[in-house]
Amino acid sequence: MTAFTQDQWIILALVFVLGMLVGIFLTAGGRKKWKTRYHDERGRLETREREYKDREAHWANQEKEWRERDSLRAAAIKSSDTPVDDRPL
Repeated sequence: MTAFTQDQWIILALVFVLGMLVGIFLTAGGRKKWKTRYHDERGRLETREREYKDREAHWANQEKEWRERDSLRAAAIKSSDTPVDDRPL
């Protein structure tokens, strides 16, 4: 194993400090960026979930109406005395 000299340790420390400074400068203002992106994405996700729930409720109501119409149609057919042509139009 090779041993580092004092000059090499100083160079290594300077490279480390330089890397830290470059990292800090690259992320300057980055906290606001990712936070705003996160909150925007979260808002879009909540909007999409709300729309999905509204759509599901709409189709559930439609299905109830369709079932009610079918049952009323079946009851009307049973109560009528005339024969009914069940062929599709």
